[in-house]
Amino acid sequence: MTKTLLILTLSIAFLCTAALTPVPALAGDNWRPIDPTDLALKAPIVEKDADAEALFWEVRLNDDPGGDLIFNHYVRIKVFTDRGRESQSKIDIPFGRFASREIKINDIAARTIKPDGTIVELKSQDIFERTIVKTSGSKVKVKSFAMPALEAGCIIEYKWREVRVNQSANYVRLEFQRDIPVHRITYFVKPYPFEGLAMSSITMHGNASAFKKEKEGFYSTTMNNVPAMHEESRMPPEDQLKAWMLLFYTRDEKVDPEKYWFELGKRVYQETKSLLKVNDEVRQTGATLTEGAKTDDEKIERLFTFCRTKIKNISDDASGLTPEERKKLKENKSPADTLKRQSGNSSDIDLLFAALATAAGYDARIVLAPNRGDLFFDKTIANSYFLEPSNIAVRIGDQWKFYNPGFSHIPVGMLRWQEEGTQSLITDSKQPVWMTTPMSSADKSLIKRTARLKLSEDGTLEGEMEINYSGHFAIDMKEEIDEETADQREEALKEEIKAKLSTAELSGIRIENVSDSSRPLTHAYHIRIPGYAQRTGKRLFLRPAVFQHGAGPLFSTSERKYQVYFHYPWSESDEVIIELPPGYSLDNADAPASFGSPEISQYKPALSVTTDGRSLIYKRQFFFGGGGHILFPVTAYSQLKSYFDQLHKQDSHAITLKQTAAAASSN
Repeated sequence: MTKTLLILTLSIAFLCTAALTPVPALAGDNWRPIDPTDLALKAPIVEKDADAEALFWEVRLNDDPGGDLIFNHYVRIKVFTDRGRESQSKIDIPFGRFASREIKINDIAARTIKPDGTIVELKSQDIFERTIVKTSGSKVKVKSFAMPALEAGCIIEYKWREVRVNQSANYVRLEFQRDIPVHRITYFVKPYPFEGLAMSSITMHGNASAFKKEKEGFYSTTMNNVPAMHEESRMPPEDQLKAWMLLFYTRDEKVDPEKYWFELGKRVYQETKSLLKVNDEVRQTGATLTEGAKTDDEKIERLFTFCRTKIKNISDDASGLTPEERKKLKENKSPADTLKRQSGNSSDIDLLFAALATAAGYDARIVLAPNRGDLFFDKTIANSYFLEPSNIAVRIGDQWKFYNPGFSHIPVGMLRWQEEGTQSLITDSKQPVWMTTPMSSADKSLIKRTARLKLSEDGTLEGEMEINYSGHFAIDMKEEIDEETADQREEALKEEIKAKLSTAELSGIRIENVSDSSRPLTHAYHIRIPGYAQRTGKRLFLRPAVFQHGAGPLFSTSERKYQVYFHYPWSESDEVIIELPPGYSLDNADAPASFGSPEISQYKPALSVTTDGRSLIYKRQFFFGGGGHILFPVTAYSQLKSYFDQLHKQDSHAITLKQTAAAASSN
């Protein structure tokens, strides 16, 4: 359930009553003098091996709850080495839509100060927009520019205005870490003077100074000597690791966490029970849908399917509605409205499902859940910010089961991976209950690959391939591509494959089931790969793990700073059949070896030939995350790296095909 109508009913009412406070822009020519000591600095201070360090990073934030929230950033960086020049030569500032908020970037200015004091300004025409792919795999739009005339020993500085559209400083996160060390970062915050409410903060993973009163109603907080934050493959979410601060307004001072969550669960139940109201139409619909169903699970699945397929989800990016059209839609005030209009946002659909389940005789509740894709939940931090109405719990027999029909791509019986395996609060008027939501097993999130190929004597491999993604693979991928056109999807698939197989030629591409949550996402295509097998004399060297060709090792570094975090358990199943060229046979080919254990992960390859000797059959079975093991300490990194290095080695295993004497003589 997204933070739409339902979460708004729980928000603080004062956000609607504040006046506008304009914030001046930072002019491009309003630069501070350069300290000669900084220009002469030869070595880093915070981290001895750093290639660059931020001398300061200052942000001025003026709360404007009646409009946009505006940050004015100013960063100054000293570059020490050529590696630092390379890492700091291009600046990317994220913008666009992130979940429910929109960020705009403007008033960018930048300059380079050379060791001799020469200044080179950034030209406005050298600022452009592009999309980058982060280590996590997520795509982000950025304003991008290259620092002019940059070399080792230079100081660079840049500033920009960040506009968070229709946002307040209530529950805003202040970041204190960058990808390089920072000597000093200071936030100047001007809170809105709400009567009876005070600005408060929670600092995560760092030690910021207490807020100090400044001029013109601002308060400042500073953190000194902040180490760099570096991305690593398969690491926990950034905000679980880096230093940041949560700002919020509150009447509360000190609260007991256990009591706080208990009271929150009761209060949310009381404030939202009217949103689950069952009227005659809802009752009749529930009875009709469940008629003839033999089990409780079958009844609930029918209600889920109805809400998913018969109610148009206006929150879905793929709904076809423009923001202007969404604004014109009438607000659903009850499940009856959603049922009558046959449309609603994600929250409306979840609430209709809960009302239908209630009408069918089940106990259905709103669930407050954390998002472990953003931050690992800590119950000792008593603040409703860290939980949100996310799912519906239905009591079937003596068990609570969890559902989320309002998120378009989630099949029945699963939640988003971000909410599986988390401590979640089932609301109740008397006794709210903490429960850990179940984590889907590895077989639920399966990549199933099949290939029927023919190998030519010159090493060309050609034929049909199909990949089916289910579970969390499908959920994430469908969410990413459901707005794209067919041409965009095909082009992205071609780029993905050519990144691993540069000579590959694709045709007949089919991408299916993007909008059908009950079926796997399918990629199918005809492929031709010239030079796939390497020929030497009378032999061909062939890698049978075609789907893994070109993929690098999962972990490339020898050392690790952060925990290793896999989002969810998963499994893979490959079957590749390759018709061999006439006159060729296996030359004492050995199969790659199996390894692992059934408790956490196992790799099982198999290699055989058909009875007529004409075709090679390669099968590969793999799973990871047995028993819900997805988070590993740094001390386990070397073992994990060795395991996946071995996996990569086995996937790279090559076999030899030898030309028979008869075939060779005929040539």
